[in-house]
Amino acid sequence: MTAMNPRLVLGASLACALGAMATTPVLAQDMEKCFGVAAAGQNDCAAGPGTTCAGTSKVDFQGNAWKMVPAGTCVTMEIPAAADGTARMGSLEPLTRDVPA
Repeated sequence: MTAMNPRLVLGASLACALGAMATTPVLAQDMEKCFGVAAAGQNDCAAGPGTTCAGTSKVDFQGNAWKMVPAGTCVTMEIPAAADGTARMGSLEPLTRDVPA
């Protein structure tokens, strides 16, 4: 019985790895880049000028910083209003708002 356990563990690990590889592209297809919705330091990689990679945005809801969100939710995603009370939404394109100088 003990000689079989390592084989079962290896087989189960391989099956899990293959299963994860098979579902990853499906998950990736259901996500989209959404600009202007990430909290400071919570953006995903390569946000734009002033950022180098994930977690480098300087201000909340920086217009050129993006976050992966479920497809179809970006442009309807509401974020806190600007200081002047103006409503703000996510965008599929980089924004010029709240970009550090």
